[in-house]
Amino acid sequence: MTASAHPVVFRPVITRLKDAGHEVQITARDYAQTLGLLKLHGLEYVAIGQHAGASRTRKAMALAGRTTKLHRWARGRFDLGVAHGSNDLALAAAWAGIPAVNMFDYEFATQQHHIGCRLAQRVITPDAIPPSRLWRFGVTEAKLRQYQGLKEEYYLADFEPDPTILDQLGVDGKRVVVVVRPPPDVSLYHRKSNPLFPRVLGHLGARDDVQAVVLPRTEAQRQNVRALNLPSVVVTDHAVDAQSLIAAADLVVSAGGSMNREAVALGVPVYTTYGGRLGGVDEALIRSGRLRPLSDVRALELEKRTKTLDWPRRDPAVIVDMILSTVE
Repeated sequence: MTASAHPVVFRPVITRLKDAGHEVQITARDYAQTLGLLKLHGLEYVAIGQHAGASRTRKAMALAGRTTKLHRWARGRFDLGVAHGSNDLALAAAWAGIPAVNMFDYEFATQQHHIGCRLAQRVITPDAIPPSRLWRFGVTEAKLRQYQGLKEEYYLADFEPDPTILDQLGVDGKRVVVVVRPPPDVSLYHRKSNPLFPRVLGHLGARDDVQAVVLPRTEAQRQNVRALNLPSVVVTDHAVDAQSLIAAADLVVSAGGSMNREAVALGVPVYTTYGGRLGGVDEALIRSGRLRPLSDVRALELEKRTKTLDWPRRDPAVIVDMILSTVE
């Protein structure tokens, strides 16, 4: 687990693997809310390494160090390794002679995929990504498995929103509740700062009919948002049940892929401020009108949501079967 989305992505997969009698162990990188969400979901883990920041040199050094530690920890103990776009696991598994599965739903993290896809015995993606975009990463027809819909529709299959989430965070539900996710400024596929994000915060934070809840990725982002002293902005202190928060919100404005798609899956209106190249999943969602790109804060439709939540609940066993097919 190397990012905040991974605990929720893998939770139902791990449950089903364990229910089938398989032994599962988790390693995690200390980055954003990854460790906090693992604790929130009751998933035991071994912490190995941490995020290296935006520097390419430090990233390379951290990758080498974490790969070495993972290899030492895993050698001779496992039949299969599974990750959602983690080069650390791909390298450590190849070094230890363990078959690996590489899952992802954004195809333009090219440096990541050149390693992860080539070393993996199985690559699993949503079917909205054209297979032709994956050939340059060494993804053959035999290696590739694709599932229908969004990964979020699988891990939200058994989701029941916590009705107390707004009270827990001190959010006034009578106002228009907007969930805001900052851009992943430390990610290699999002190198340039997104100027739209501060404009969104300034616009929302000055309105007395809005309550904007910011879910920062890092402590630096948390401190930067707080320093703005915007009266209508709430900044979370720790990892929270983001899915319940989205379900209780009237609107989501996010530069994060998984949070955008969680809102789409749950039927909550969502704008994307992502500044990088759009992948096949987001392209399809924008074409269908389920995800709206935002370029001007004045385009935000700030109103209370009246539509009742209802979302497709896809069986996570589909993903489990694709993973296990690697070692059949």
